[in-house]
Amino acid sequence: MTLSKSEYLLFLKHPAWLWLKKHDKSKLPPIDDNQQAMFDTGNLIEGYAQKLFPGGQRLGFNNYSEYRTLSDRTQKAISSGVTTLFQAKFDYENLACICDVVIFTDQKTVELYEVKSSTKVKPEHEHDLAFQMTVLEGLGYQVEKIAVAHINNGYVRDGEIDCYKLFTISDVTDEVQAKRTPTKHRIAEALKVINSPTMPDISPRHAHTGSVYEWLPIFKTLTSFAAGSIYDISTPTPNLFAELEDLGITDLADIPDGFTLSDKQSRHIQAVKTAERSVDVSRVKDFLCTLQFPLYFLDYETLSSAIPAFDGLRPYQQVPCQYSLHVLETPGGDLQHFEYLHRTNTNPAAEIAQSLKENIGDKGTVLVWSEKFEKSCNRDLAKLAPAYKGFFEELNDRIVDLMLPFSNGWIVDGGFSGSASIKKVLPVLVPSLNYKDLDIGEGATAQRLWMHAVLEGEEDIDKETLFHNLCEYCKLDTLAMVKIYEEICKHAQIDETHVG
Repeated sequence: MTLSKSEYLLFLKHPAWLWLKKHDKSKLPPIDDNQQAMFDTGNLIEGYAQKLFPGGQRLGFNNYSEYRTLSDRTQKAISSGVTTLFQAKFDYENLACICDVVIFTDQKTVELYEVKSSTKVKPEHEHDLAFQMTVLEGLGYQVEKIAVAHINNGYVRDGEIDCYKLFTISDVTDEVQAKRTPTKHRIAEALKVINSPTMPDISPRHAHTGSVYEWLPIFKTLTSFAAGSIYDISTPTPNLFAELEDLGITDLADIPDGFTLSDKQSRHIQAVKTAERSVDVSRVKDFLCTLQFPLYFLDYETLSSAIPAFDGLRPYQQVPCQYSLHVLETPGGDLQHFEYLHRTNTNPAAEIAQSLKENIGDKGTVLVWSEKFEKSCNRDLAKLAPAYKGFFEELNDRIVDLMLPFSNGWIVDGGFSGSASIKKVLPVLVPSLNYKDLDIGEGATAQRLWMHAVLEGEEDIDKETLFHNLCEYCKLDTLAMVKIYEEICKHAQIDETHVG
């Protein structure tokens, strides 16, 4: 069987992942819309990056038929004297790779560039390039320069996209060449895996540390472990799984006292063992006493793109295009709701700032979930809409993170799975509220669909239905905070009217 560079990278994540890709692909999850959006971003980035190399010829493929001819087309282009190739395919023995950019400095000497949508070089990029180098050297080429062209997140758009400022080219020649020998050994191991009739051990202990979260959902579909197994532990690592497996421990409740765990993991295990919710009443009361009415429950949804959509934006800058705001004017008072959704292909900063200022008073606590994000959004809005700078600075001074009782371990429940995510906390504390009944159930989908409809103007989208669904999703985020706040009050054994 042939081993491609993408398959080699799967092997590095977990050997069983590669085996399944080759022998039982049906057990792997299908590519979802958000993953496809990432691929689309990569293709978009490549188009801009190719402008850094004038005179290049793009090969590539749009379907399987074109893919089958890619190697031959690559060789024809080389024979015709083309010196810069995009998406060229090279085959050496049972290895194959498609290179983003190859520049021939002479007949047997090349420069190799990989285009990435990240804002820095990552370890997996070096492994990717080391595989390509192995193939090219096997074919008799000398690879004299190896580099990654990645996004420069300091670039600020001003008019047309400037490709030379959008990208940073980082030379990784020494780092990749240092991986020559270990890469050959790993390739040999990967080839053994794909030619084996049996799947390697699927335990997460064999996953790369950075890939354990990706592998766990696949692992759980291949096994029948019940809830509460060690594979549900918070912030897992391959080494932790190895230690527990070697001790014969399969359930969280069986992890012995004194076993080395992080504070978060210890709280999680203790909650599982006692099967009771743990509440530090004193700390929760102190937290609630910091809140001042009116209470404003605020949540943003944002646009974000590798290619800045408007002047003044940086790559991947999170710019609010929507907000939901629930308001409690007085303890035990009626709940009010305000919202804004930007619906035109223009920078939303000024409009969202104006709307928010109209609907949020200048006194009272502003509650958010994970304050780092909302505060960052407010700082960016202050820059993009400078007339509202003072407003956003004062707003940030009033923000309190409603997640703190959970992230600090003041309220712990085994059902949280060691997480302080609102998607984990809400079903446990307020099971009557959930995102499953919504057409949009998480932020990445909301962002992607809004950008498709508004920025890209896709014609096959029912915009009115989409806008309704976006509002319902964002509204549930802040309503969820309201309901969780009410539960916090109950856990502090005080009446809401005594808050603040």
